[in-house]
Amino acid sequence: MRKIDLTSFQVATSETARDINRRIVLDMIRTRQPVSRADLARLSGLQRSTISVITEQLIEEQWITEGAFGYLPRGRKPRFLHLNVERAGIIGINVRPTSTMIALADLNARFIAQESFPTAAEPQVFLKDLCQRVSDFIKLRPQAFYEGIGVSLPGRVDRLSQRLVFAPNLGWRDVDLKKPLERATGLSVEIENAANACALAEIWFGQRTNGVRDLIAVTVSEGIGTGIIANGQLVNGSTGVAGEFGHVSINEDGPPCKCGNRGCWEVYASNSAAIRAYMQATASSRAKKARPAQSSGKPTFEDVLRLAEQGDDKAAEALERMAHYLGVGISMLITGIAPSLIVLVGEVTRAWERVGPIVNQVIAERSPTVPMTRIVPAEDAAQPRLRGTIALVLQKHFGAPSTA
Repeated sequence: MRKIDLTSFQVATSETARDINRRIVLDMIRTRQPVSRADLARLSGLQRSTISVITEQLIEEQWITEGAFGYLPRGRKPRFLHLNVERAGIIGINVRPTSTMIALADLNARFIAQESFPTAAEPQVFLKDLCQRVSDFIKLRPQAFYEGIGVSLPGRVDRLSQRLVFAPNLGWRDVDLKKPLERATGLSVEIENAANACALAEIWFGQRTNGVRDLIAVTVSEGIGTGIIANGQLVNGSTGVAGEFGHVSINEDGPPCKCGNRGCWEVYASNSAAIRAYMQATASSRAKKARPAQSSGKPTFEDVLRLAEQGDDKAAEALERMAHYLGVGISMLITGIAPSLIVLVGEVTRAWERVGPIVNQVIAERSPTVPMTRIVPAEDAAQPRLRGTIALVLQKHFGAPSTA
């Protein structure tokens, strides 16, 4: 039983009920389209007259459209309803330390257009570039009706102010992306941590989350992030920075982390950690052979994946070390939170045949509750971070209304 918070509540007025019913109907159309009015009444338990009023309003506002007639042996033929994907578009922005992606998606989260550009090191330089690029992106597609902009960041975001608090792998602190973007585009902007966005993407679009109300999205990139869904709700904490497990120290005598701590989980299990392990192994190998160091530049994580696939022992060892520490951290999450599902997001999932068995073995050895939790890799090609930015905007129209 959930206790009513008497310090922060909203009395249910008739307007509140109408808003909730509208969102329920709109989301049912989104998830079950094509669907008839009679089906909506049966599925929702609402009166047919209520369904009729809501659907007519949604048609007038161009959220939905009427499609083909259904077949009945007698009586009035039902008219199927669909989301009006021609009407609305959502802009998603995924910021990473090396590059930023801008995308346009329809209401079904199908991507229509995408472009990327290098992420500037200085936040104000980046913001100026981003605002200009998004404005140009919109001008190139004047026919679209934009519902809003969703932004995912590799750092924690204050829940109330929507300001970026700290992004260690970007080196940014206390940055406001929301207001400059809103001024430049005239659109509402939703900002969220990338791992939280991925967790929302699983809830809104995931094929494996039907009926799942407790899950963790673990994003593995330059760092490690965790987005936690508990009882169907995103866990934010008091200020929105909850879930920073990538910066939990698993070895207090370990290497320094960009957050200022030592031995953080991401120092051992991120893409950056695998690159560092590979470079150290190859440097050691060259030293033993008394050869001068090569000046071929720092490898990327894509290089490590490719070299491991081609049979490079050092690259394979770096990936296997990364997999071991992924298992260490995930077992911590399972023991502490016991979610139904953990979804791993990132380029490392491309090597899941090599990485997955090691992760699962470590978890089996360390977590007594592992049978309760499924661990699955997200499809990297599905772009879960970008889909999460679309979910940020969709939930404003399709999700339960906020009581904050």
